[in-house]
Amino acid sequence: MIIINEPLSVSGSFFMEERMSKIILNESEMMRAINRLSYEIVERNQGIENLVIVGIETRGVPIAKRIAEKIASIEGPVDVVSLNISGYRDDQEIHSNASSNDSLTGKHVVLVDDVLFTGRTIRAAMDATIDMGRPAEISLAVLVDRGHRELPIRPDYIGKNVPTSKTERIFVHIKEIDGEDSVNIS
Repeated sequence: MIIINEPLSVSGSFFMEERMSKIILNESEMMRAINRLSYEIVERNQGIENLVIVGIETRGVPIAKRIAEKIASIEGPVDVVSLNISGYRDDQEIHSNASSNDSLTGKHVVLVDDVLFTGRTIRAAMDATIDMGRPAEISLAVLVDRGHRELPIRPDYIGKNVPTSKTERIFVHIKEIDGEDSVNIS
């Protein structure tokens, strides 16, 4: 598979950077990883009482919905929340923060994201989650853990560990957004 990145400008001319990409999870492997994450979440929480699945926008949301659907087929329905963390990032321009409320107070929150890299997204997600109340517990589920933490954050549930160099990139494609399910590295 070849991935073509956005055009880069060099001396007024444009060219396309071409990278070789390797599939590390295909559609059925992604489905198995999500199923495994779902079972592990139910097992560790000893059921679904007070459980809330929180998807981090953008690709964490459909993954969270899939986990919730699988959990519903095992134990029963669970709440799913979409979380926009743009106002909480410490490495990007600050936007408006979410208003405080108590919707997650006392809940067992499982944050869901597609790829865990430096940990900055998860730190921001924890701040945003706490602004929504005081959860009894926050845990983390990721489809891919690629290492290279800058913060002391560790996932509780991992779909696949993928050791990478800092220059490699992981691309998660979700059917609901991208029209296909796959995880590629280049």
